[in-house]
Amino acid sequence: QVQLVESGGGLVQAGGSLRLSCAASGRTYSVYTMGWFRQAPGKEREFVASIIWRSSSTNYADSVKGRFTISRDNAKNTMYLQMNSLKPEDTDVYYCATNGGSSWSNWGQGTQVTVSS
Repeated sequence: QVQLVESGGGLVQAGGSLRLSCAASGRTYSVYTMGWFRQAPGKEREFVASIIWRSSSTNYADSVKGRFTISRDNAKNTMYLQMNSLKPEDTDVYYCATNGGSSWSNWGQGTQVTVSS
């Protein structure tokens, strides 16, 4: 099992920046990929970005490409999501997740990001 704790959410004006963190603990050796998802009430959970832990290879949703950057700090077992040029449409609860190779099976509690006009 892997435990995940997100932090860094908050309120920011449109055009501003925010950095989310996801600290992982437990059986982190089983993690192949970590990623960020977001979800608003009544909507499906949306993929945002992912990173292959060992290679640092990244993938982004088209909606955030060029604005968001996913990264990791192996020494801290922590993943980050640097969010720049934020838009009101980015307002969501953001979730951290891990994938051992077949499915997204471990999830954090979520952190709220609100972008005002």
